[in-house]
Amino acid sequence: MNRIKDPALAPSGEAKINWVASYMPLLNKIKAEFEQTKPFSGMRIAMSIHLEAKTAYLARTLAAGGAEVFATGCNPLSTQDDVAAALASGGISVFARHGVNDKEYKEDLISVLSCHPDLMIDDGGDLTSLLHGECRAFGERLLGGCEETTTGIHRLLSREKAGLLDYPMIDVNDADCKHLFDNRYGTGQSTLDGIMNTTNLIIAGKTFVVAGYGWCGKGLAMRARGMGAVVVVTEIDPVKAIEAVMDGFTVLPMDEAAKIGDIFVTMTGCCDVIRREHFALMKDGVLLANSGHFDVEIDKKALSDMAVEVFDRKPNIVGYRMKDGRVLNLLAEGRLVNLAAGNGHPAEIMDMSFAIQAKSLHYLATRKERLAPKVYAVPAEIDREVALLKLDSMNCKIDRLSKEQFDYLNRVE
Repeated sequence: MNRIKDPALAPSGEAKINWVASYMPLLNKIKAEFEQTKPFSGMRIAMSIHLEAKTAYLARTLAAGGAEVFATGCNPLSTQDDVAAALASGGISVFARHGVNDKEYKEDLISVLSCHPDLMIDDGGDLTSLLHGECRAFGERLLGGCEETTTGIHRLLSREKAGLLDYPMIDVNDADCKHLFDNRYGTGQSTLDGIMNTTNLIIAGKTFVVAGYGWCGKGLAMRARGMGAVVVVTEIDPVKAIEAVMDGFTVLPMDEAAKIGDIFVTMTGCCDVIRREHFALMKDGVLLANSGHFDVEIDKKALSDMAVEVFDRKPNIVGYRMKDGRVLNLLAEGRLVNLAAGNGHPAEIMDMSFAIQAKSLHYLATRKERLAPKVYAVPAEIDREVALLKLDSMNCKIDRLSKEQFDYLNRVE
């Protein structure tokens, strides 16, 4: 049984899935391969992932490999109801609706895990947390899974360090063909898409504050500068701060950036990045957005407590009027602005990330021996295979080492 908003929305979702499939040549090739080899035959795969067209096509790729797929969202505002309906109409078990409350969101996660999965894909670590808590009984068949976000990997590594990780998990986030492209080019473009589509305001000429200079922050800073913004970076890591300076950006503490910024975007994976003392310093009309996984980077409680009026300004924008008359604008409830107020990363970028996901699950499913419970890097051969597939799809050729060059590089002196 599915738990979706309305089965009648399926045709619209089907059109979205068909559109992105036209621009995902890697998944198309992997899907065709899986249809022949059926590597997941007899297996159940649980997915908690942003449920939109591109992830739907990943789910169908896994199903083509013989898997019984159970899918839910990983964020209450990123599920697209028409896509969920299309997936459900095609035989995939779906438990997801846009805008669910926390209780309903958890119920959907548990419903997915109740299939007793053999493999899983997690995005942010919610499935993993449940499998190590109240849903422990659902993990007796689990061979392992994949995690694709920085936040989720932080949670996994903390669990592994404490000796509390029960299953092998592959760190898809740090694969070169994921973070170098998805985090940098995908997040950079899709975050700006979400902000511009929601606000209909210009980026050029504004002071754009990027909190965090990891791969996502680098991509956003680069794209915002390309749109004509004056970019300010805030950081806690001195090495990343130096890198931002060398890349030509101004680096300031948030206490200083708060005074001059017009647009603020957090992407750190931490909590309380923008706080009460920062709200007190901000200009009238600023835009506050988040592209980190959880809605904890902007202190929404403090913002609400400080406001004398909270009002809807337009879809996905809430205004908070301060005592002095200033209005601070929060986008997408402080959740992922690129998904809650947009369509997520471009299809061509997610094609690479999801190729890594599909190949990593294939690796787990076809190993003769089960891996020990720890966090593993994506095997180098998978990264290389995906890179070569991507180059081929772009009609791009590269050089190869001759025997003499290989021998030269591997000589022992």
